[in-house]
Amino acid sequence: MKKPKICIIFTGGTISMTVDKNIGAAIPSLSGEEILSKVSNIDKIADIEVYNFSEIPSPHMTIDKLLELREIIMKKLTGDEFDGLVVTHGTDSLEETAYFLDLTVKHWKPIVVVGAMRNSSELGYDGASNLASGVCTATSKHAIDKGVLVVLNNEVNLASEVTKTNTLSLNTFRSPYGPIGIVDTNELILYRNSSSPQFIYTDDVERNVELIKTVIDMDDKLLRFAVDTGTKGIVIEAMGRGNLPLKIFEGVKYALSKGVIIVIVSRCGAGRVFESYGYEGSGKELVELGAIMGGEMQGVKARIKLMVALGAGFNQEEIKELF
Repeated sequence: MKKPKICIIFTGGTISMTVDKNIGAAIPSLSGEEILSKVSNIDKIADIEVYNFSEIPSPHMTIDKLLELREIIMKKLTGDEFDGLVVTHGTDSLEETAYFLDLTVKHWKPIVVVGAMRNSSELGYDGASNLASGVCTATSKHAIDKGVLVVLNNEVNLASEVTKTNTLSLNTFRSPYGPIGIVDTNELILYRNSSSPQFIYTDDVERNVELIKTVIDMDDKLLRFAVDTGTKGIVIEAMGRGNLPLKIFEGVKYALSKGVIIVIVSRCGAGRVFESYGYEGSGKELVELGAIMGGEMQGVKARIKLMVALGAGFNQEEIKELF
């Protein structure tokens, strides 16, 4: 029986790091081939082609690099050469990259993003097992047409849902409704179905989009500065169900009057924003002014979605429909 062929795109991150003895800290140093050599028996699962995209820590990921990565993925998935694709990535910004790809790459073939919480110099390096689970997922018929999947710690999550919740734990990537499945004995087992992923066709992304988190007695100087320096969209992590302190509420009025798109999400870890309250600065008043409620989305993902939507030329009503 012919084995599936998988392309693994290596971008860097902790999965590629070793401790540099001169500085006493981990830095990217391993090539894709060197990482792959740590995964025993992977050749029994699939034929692998390595693509060394970059060797960067994930905080160094940029929009330009994301657009380049997207282009490479689309080319690799075109035609019959590959049955699926795996991207290795640092975990600090993994959820943003995975969601960007989920929004902008439309393909039925499996696309899987993996990473590691421990570098290869540490005891219990998890990079090899996560990469193996990612390849097993990418070869599975159950991963077809599911959008981008994030695989770590043998758990499989949707890119549209997952977020990093702990700076240290191996099971740091969590979704509000739990993983969509697991990898058990080299097999992807799904727990639940997923809705069809959203897709936005665009070759450009609006970079002038900011994310602002609200705190008690916060004023509007950051918001006004963003507007006055050319920002096109602002995601605000509001309090609770989507409510703002009075001082920053005045800044929202100013931003909306200048045509800036405002998306409201919650600074809470879970739950959706909604027009539950009617006092000044509340979610209901924000909606009446023209702000867009972002549902259950976390701020970092809402920013990615707004950047992509504005880059695609969507107007206020179309963006509202997206969220």
